[in-house]
Parts: sequence; structure tokens; C-alpha cells
Amino acid sequence: MSAFSIPLSGLEATSQSLNVIANNLANLNTDGYKDETLNFGDIFNQMQGTSGNGDPIQTGSGVQAAGTSSNFSNGSVSSTGVASNMALQGNGFFVVQNGTQTDYTRSGDFSVNSSGQLTTPDGELVMGYPAINGVVSTSGALAPISVNQASTVPGVASSTFQMSTNLDSSAGVGTTFSTPITVYDSLGASQTLSVQYTNTAANKWSYTITLPAAATGGTGNPTTIASGNLTFNSSGQLTAPTGTVTGIKITGLADGAANMNLTWDLNDASGNPSITQQDAASATSTTTQNGYGVGTLSSYSVLPDGTVQGQFSNNQTLALGQVAIASFANAQGLAQSGQSDYQATYASGAAVVGQAGAGGNGTITGGSVEGSNVNLSTEFANMIVAQQGYEANAKALTTLDQISQATIQMMTA
Repeated sequence: MSAFSIPLSGLEATSQSLNVIANNLANLNTDGYKDETLNFGDIFNQMQGTSGNGDPIQTGSGVQAAGTSSNFSNGSVSSTGVASNMALQGNGFFVVQNGTQTDYTRSGDFSVNSSGQLTTPDGELVMGYPAINGVVSTSGALAPISVNQASTVPGVASSTFQMSTNLDSSAGVGTTFSTPITVYDSLGASQTLSVQYTNTAANKWSYTITLPAAATGGTGNPTTIASGNLTFNSSGQLTAPTGTVTGIKITGLADGAANMNLTWDLNDASGNPSITQQDAASATSTTTQNGYGVGTLSSYSVLPDGTVQGQFSNNQTLALGQVAIASFANAQGLAQSGQSDYQATYASGAAVVGQAGAGGNGTITGGSVEGSNVNLSTEFANMIVAQQGYEANAKALTTLDQISQATIQMMTA
């Protein structure tokens, strides 16, 4: 009796549905896992003729699994505090590579290998756009993202400095006050200048900028590299010189660095003189300069556009690279390959690789992971429906068996 195949197909289909539901529940806590649903389709109906009005008389032949669909909606974002972790919210997949095999994943539970490269838990390299001297190039080929703690930033020589200083208007002639300021040469080495102010008359001070003799290979008294005079008005505002003091030159540094040509900026950020003369103790509140020494990578973070931004020991911030994001014309066509990875297929179309937050791609939350989007209550409800379907088909099979046995008994009586 061909009717046995119909409930058998129902048993097979509902069994597969239960497998899918069980797999969803098993991956309830898998980072980046996407909930799946088994879709059913009927088997080609048998044509048995037509009715009196010409309508076809058809008998169904059962059910089959027509395919699975994945729910690519966002999972919840959980903060981990681990700098290498990333949660992608919106469209797209991280690009990972194992040898020559390129895979795609939503699981951002990345770590760092012994070479300082970002990897998945099973060792695949996280791919992105490399950065050269802090500048990301998105026109070249993808490369592994590296956060090597041995990374360094070369020093940059100082060319300007500025200080906020008040000179005591009640100081007597001959009174001195000095302020040290650190600048950096072309090798990233620090050099300490000393700016000494001497009161010469009412509203008048001289200044002398010196450098330790040892800095230029000498001994004895400091080397004077610049000097001049400051004039204030009756309100204590600097009237001369104005703007900047140029031509402050340092030559013959003992460490072999290039000669330096410094400019002293006499104005603050608002354009007002930063050197004042008021009836208060002489003091310097701040000193700034635009150079820095050699820095090593101390930490890093991931920005919403996927830029991996390194923070260095010299207070500099530079891009180390940018994580690539791939999108597909038909994400449902991706083939699962295990370890939360997907592979491109003919059905999915080729990967379109770009940056997070651009071209319709989602954005990245650093120090976090995207959790599974499986809904526990929904899966339990689906399980009950699948269970009832299985039991109903089993009952139909039992009933057909009883009818078959009765028929056989009648024929042999």
C-alpha cells in the first residue's frame, strides 16, 4: 500500500525539524549563532483524473524538507572587556582565513596568537586592511590584523613649544625664575631646556634659554641657545615680543640627532599672551610642545568602523589596521562549515568586501561579542508542534497498518 510512504515522509520531516530545533537549543550560548528554521514542501501530487466540472482529482504523496533558512537578525551584545573581541551589529560578516581557505563568521570571540595577530578560537586569522604609519589603505589586498605588542612609533622632533607662566610683578631687580621644558630630537630622545627669567626693571624681564652642556658633548655650564627681553604693560600683559620667538637653534647634539630649530609660541590657544606679569608668585602652570619620543604599543581598541586603534606609551594614537566586513547578495545561500563559519556558494554570490558602517554594512562594538539569536520560548513552542506532528504521523502509520492487516485477513478468510 503506497499510503505507508505518506506518514513515513511525515515522520522523517518532523524528525528533521526536531533535529534543527535541538541544534538551535544546543547553540543557545554560541557566540554569533543564527537561529535556523526547517521549511517543508509537499511531494508531487498524483493525478487521478478530473471531477465532473473538470477540476483535477489529486492525492498528495507526503512531505519533504524543502530547505533551511537562517535568521540573520542581530543577537544581543555582551561586553567582555577583552580588547580583541568584536560584536557586529547589522549586515555583514567578519572575514577569516585558514591558509588559502577564506571563511566568514559572525562570531567575534577573537584572541591574539603568538605572532600578535587576531585569530578565531580555532586559529583562523582575522583579515582586514593594513595600516602604514597609522594610515589605513583600503585599496590593497586584505592582510591579517596585527596588534603586536612589540610595535613601536618612531619619535618626532619638536619644532614648537609653549608655556603658561606668570612673573611676579613685585619682584625686585635681579630676581630670577626658571622653568624646565622637555623637547624631543629627531631620534626621539628627550632634551631638557631651561628658560630663566630675570627682572631687569619695572615691567621688564630678560630671558635666557639654556641646554645642559652634556647634551652637546661638553662639560661645565649650560649652553645658551637663545636670549632676549620681555616687556609688559601696566596691566601685566606682554607687549613685546608678540606672537612667537623664532630661531631657537640646537646644534651638535651628542646623540647624533639632527640640528633643531625651535619656535616659542607666546600665545595660548585663544590667542592671548601666555606669559603674564601679575602680583602673584612666579610660576608656570603648563608647558606643551609638539614632539614626542619613541613609543611602544600599550593597548588598543576597536572603533565602530572596524579601525583597530593603538594607544602607545608616548601618548600617541595610531591605526593598526581596519577589520574587513563581507556582505552577500543572498546570505541564505551561505554554506555552514562548522566553528560558526560560513563559506560562499554559487547561491550566495561572491563576497563584497568593505568597511564596517559603509555600503550597508553594520557597525562594530569593540570589547564585546554578539550572542546567539535563538529565542528559547519560540524553540519550545516549535518543539511542541513538531512533537505533535510526529505523533500524528505515527498514529496515521499505525492506523494504516491496522487497516492493512484487516484487509489481508479478509482476503485470506
